Amino acid sequence: MTARRPGPRAWRRGRPQPQPRSSDGQWSRPKWFRLARSGSLYAKFTLFLAVMCCIVAAVLGTLVHVIVTRQTVHQARSEALSRLDIAARSYVAGDRLRPEAALDAPELPAALRKMALRGERGTALGSFEGEPAMWAAGPADGKALTVKIDYRRSAETISGLDRAIVVSSALAIVGTLVIGVFAVSRVTRRLHRTADVARRISAGDLDARVADPRTTDPTRQQDEVAAVSAALDAMAATLQARLQSEQRFTADVAHELRTPLAGLQASSDLLPPGRPTELVRDRVQALRRLTEDLLEISRLDSLTERADLDAHQLGRLAERAVRASGLPAEVRVVHDACVMTDRRRLERVLGNLLSNAHRHGRPAVVVTVDGPVITVRDHGEGYPEYLLDHGPQRFRTEPTAARGGLEKGHGLGLTIAVGQARIIGAELVFSNAAGPDGGGAVSTLRLPVGPR
Repeated sequence: MTARRPGPRAWRRGRPQPQPRSSDGQWSRPKWFRLARSGSLYAKFTLFLAVMCCIVAAVLGTLVHVIVTRQTVHQARSEALSRLDIAARSYVAGDRLRPEAALDAPELPAALRKMALRGERGTALGSFEGEPAMWAAGPADGKALTVKIDYRRSAETISGLDRAIVVSSALAIVGTLVIGVFAVSRVTRRLHRTADVARRISAGDLDARVADPRTTDPTRQQDEVAAVSAALDAMAATLQARLQSEQRFTADVAHELRTPLAGLQASSDLLPPGRPTELVRDRVQALRRLTEDLLEISRLDSLTERADLDAHQLGRLAERAVRASGLPAEVRVVHDACVMTDRRRLERVLGNLLSNAHRHGRPAVVVTVDGPVITVRDHGEGYPEYLLDHGPQRFRTEPTAARGGLEKGHGLGLTIAVGQARIIGAELVFSNAAGPDGGGAVSTLRLPVGPR
């Protein structure tokens, strides 16, 4: 016979297929591998547990199947050889053979027939009338003396064992997965709670804690998650104590400065008119403003301030804030809106933004009202990079080329604006403008919308 050359399909089945490459030329990972690598701890543990359960079930099931099958086949072969010996003695004695014994049985497997004709004895699994049977054969005067044993019960036993292995393995896998997922879900819930508390602390809620001190048992055995939670609580407590100490220091310094400043103010009023008197009074006023700003910042940091909310038309509030600041600015009302806000705090925010625009930028300063959004823009050099990246910082200002490299102020105006905006539930964002009408610093205040 001429051997057929394998076709394309056979060749593809016989050779490993190249895996598809990704856009960067690397071998693409399987979907389950990408899921396990990019998924959460819960998904990774579930996938790992499922894979390990399947591997263990497959290994144990295979071992049990192989051992039981070998024992069953060995018993059947021993019985077949024993009956073959009995049949051989009966054949030699000239007695009549038993029903399971015969000479040259037509259903005898070909390999076993050849062994018997060569003078060897052996056994083999085969069939008889469509049913599984264990055959044993040996030489008898140039013929094959055969014995068959019904193998149906042994085959059914092995099949039932295989089904029992599959069912028990499936039940064991499901049970292990349920118990394992339940156990890991408790751990992941505690980790999620720890992460939520960490986010709350980052947002400024220094009273947030993972453990409840009223229900925590100090003698209870702690695991790794509890150790992480305790470390986070300790860090939050230490951070809170330091910040409160700084806040108390700032408030105490500001309060202590008010008394000598009042004396300086009274003394400056008694000085004779002249240029030196004007300079002294100007510096005293600057110290008073700095003291009031420090007191206001300490109140904002304490998180005890509450907004007195009411419904206001935003366009009118913007015009009133510009008039109260005494600084030249153009007010553009694109679309007016009714907002729920604290009028006094909103005017404080807009006043600080206008003062910052005139102090560090260049005219013209434009205040735009578009729905619940107020935008304050100047046409100067814009905000520095550190402010855009990290927000305003206290007592840090950058020299301005428009003022000859000199800078006035202490960097508290924008800090107060951010704190007051947070109290009224508004979002204050700083950016730089770019366009055909020039650059400049842009402060965007987005307020919550109230009933019209």
